[in-house]
Formats: sequence, structure tokens, C-alpha cells
Amino acid sequence: MTPKRRKSEDKPAAAKRPETDAITEYVPDDTIKRALAVVAHPDDVDFGMAGTVATLTSQGVEVTYCLVTSGDAGGDELVMAREDRAKLREDEQRAAAACVGVSELVFLGYADGMVEPTLALRRDLARVIRKVKPDVVLTQSPERNYERIFASHPDHLATGEATLRAVYPDARNPHAFPALFNDERLEPHTVARVWIVGTSAPTMVVDTTASIDKKLEALKCHKSQVGDGARLDAMLREWGGMIAKNAGLPKGRLAEAFKVVPTA
Repeated sequence: MTPKRRKSEDKPAAAKRPETDAITEYVPDDTIKRALAVVAHPDDVDFGMAGTVATLTSQGVEVTYCLVTSGDAGGDELVMAREDRAKLREDEQRAAAACVGVSELVFLGYADGMVEPTLALRRDLARVIRKVKPDVVLTQSPERNYERIFASHPDHLATGEATLRAVYPDARNPHAFPALFNDERLEPHTVARVWIVGTSAPTMVVDTTASIDKKLEALKCHKSQVGDGARLDAMLREWGGMIAKNAGLPKGRLAEAFKVVPTA
């Protein structure tokens, strides 16, 4: 069984200012109608970007979640069959998604702890991208962070890498995985930009002050991972405040940080 992540150590990267590029603050963008969040495990999206998701859905953006695994190896204290653990965590993620305005979820069913950026995963992600047709994809960083090793779970790295490969070139290339078009009639789709969470060099922050309560509510749905969630509120406010402060936001604000990658 893959050891359960130590949530106290899985601290997000502070939005430190790069030497050459200033960190910008996200403003509502009417070119973003649909967004796709691709993560490795249930609760990854909620720890990393649920505040941003709640912000987007409040602005009318249609957000879909794609979970590469169902978290069937997560939770050291979950003494149950692997398939039962997967079902429990899928149910928790659906409840968490509803808290931030998301109702469309896709579970790809890859084995927790064994994710690799394979051609099969790239094909499956390209299929989801072609179906959802997102204007922006949110995903995890494919780069190992040696300052925060607990955030660099191998499944996170593999999911981020496979997602970027699916965005470019697979989803837009009519000759990549030809069965997607020939058999499934899925037209190629070009994603305009990718927002990467968990990077050590973010270029954009989203002010999540107004959505912190929804993020907290979503995370508390993952009872198999966070228990009663007693420490979550203080922890989330500390993380969000640190990111906001280092990005130059006013005192008292909270934020989530991303590296924006143009991909059109």
C-alpha cells in the first residue's frame, strides 16, 4: 500500500517572485467558458486548487474534474478491500466537488501509486480533453520539488507530465491516437493555456479569500483522509496567507498559485 501523504508536510509552494517575471493576479476572463482539472488522487484538487475552482464556478465557468486514480491505496487506516476503498474515495470526491460547484467528474481507474505517463494514459487524457473541450486545463506540476518532497508524489509528477503531453500534442493532433477520431468521432481540440499548481516558480495567483469556506467544506468531505478536519481551517489560512503575501496581495488576503503555460 502506498503510504498516506503527510498532510502537514504537503505544504503548497509559496508564491515567491521570480527574478524576471512578476506574479500577476487573476482577473475574471470571459474567454474561459470551460475548465478541466486533472489530478492524480481524490482530495488533490481540493488541497491544491478548490478555492480557484470555486472562484471559476462562481463566475459561470463550467468545470470538470478528471481523476487519474480513485485513491485505492490511500488512507493507512482504511482496512477494507481495495475496490471498496476506491468507491469510498470516489464518493468523497463527488461530495467535495459539489461544494465548489462541480458536478461532472471522470475517474480513469488507474492504480493508485503506479501512475506513469504512458501512451495509454495520454490517450485517455486526450479523450477527456476532446470531450470537454476546455479553454484552460489545471493540473499538477511534473517537476520534482526537492524543498517539498511530500508534495512531489510520483503519481502527481506522472499525472502532470501526461496531462501536458495530452494537451500538446495529442488532443489537438488529428493523427495522434487515430481511433479517437475514426471510431469515437472526437474532434481534435486545442487547449489555450495550462495552469500548473505546486510549482516552485508560479506566475499567477488567484485571490481565494471569498472562497476559503467552500474549499474548507470540500476538504472536510474527505473524511477517510482528514478525519474530523479540526486543523484544516488554520492550516489552509496559513498556506493561503503565505501565498498571497509573497505575491504582494494586501494583508489579510488568501490565494492559490499557478504557473501559467500558454499552449495555443
